[in-house]
Amino acid sequence: LPDPGIQPRSCWVCFATDEDDRTAEWVRPCRCRGSTKWVHQACLQRWVDEKQRGNSTARVACPQCNAEYLIVFPKLGPVVYVLDLADRLISKACPFAAAGIMVGSIYWTAVTYGAVTVMQVVGHKEGLDVMERADPLFLLIGLPTIPVMLILGKMIRWEDYVLRLWRKYSNKLQILNSIFPGIGCPVPRIPAEANPLADHVSATRILCGALVFPTIATIVGKLMFSSVNSNLQRTILGGIAFVAIKGAFKVYFKQQQYLRQAHRKILNYPEQEEA
Repeated sequence: LPDPGIQPRSCWVCFATDEDDRTAEWVRPCRCRGSTKWVHQACLQRWVDEKQRGNSTARVACPQCNAEYLIVFPKLGPVVYVLDLADRLISKACPFAAAGIMVGSIYWTAVTYGAVTVMQVVGHKEGLDVMERADPLFLLIGLPTIPVMLILGKMIRWEDYVLRLWRKYSNKLQILNSIFPGIGCPVPRIPAEANPLADHVSATRILCGALVFPTIATIVGKLMFSSVNSNLQRTILGGIAFVAIKGAFKVYFKQQQYLRQAHRKILNYPEQEEA
């Protein structure tokens, strides 16, 4: 007969006792006492499997006392040990290798883009001659900086600074009102303006606009400055003209949006007629 002073063991997973299954293997894997001290080995194995989710090396701790379970594995043979070691090394090295491949891909994409931009801006034949005469080290360093500088230049929002200055001093320059109607009108409130870099859509617009800018500058230069013989000078003039025209339209558009936000009103909720 069992000793009445000894509390029977109970599994905290399946709640079975010694009386329910006399052949079950028991384990006390943590610092818990009382009803959560004992657990079936098989039940705990299933519970650990659920927590590890296929990662057999993940650490698992008791949900009550936070003591980490001491999990041991049978000794491996020499062949299995070497394979297991190789598998772990590959698993740890793969993230770094993937990051290196990604960085390398971005770098060589930037080099290719820089070379295409040089031939587009200077001219196909002239660009090839310039790159053939240049130092290879200079090309490997200089060509990738072309898209980087274009993106950094695109992030300089000079239109916002111009717009702030005009809003501040427009009452002193009445001619601005004839060019940009409403720029000097007083507003009932100062609306909040969103940060353009906080929106992922705006970030992609900056990226796309920066990378397409050399092509646009070349097209505008051919349309507006066809009398200029030099491809480089024609592209530079086209880029300046495009930036100036686009900036003027952008300032006007943002000012109109600013005025619409400043003069908006919130209406009363319509009262429903009683039946």
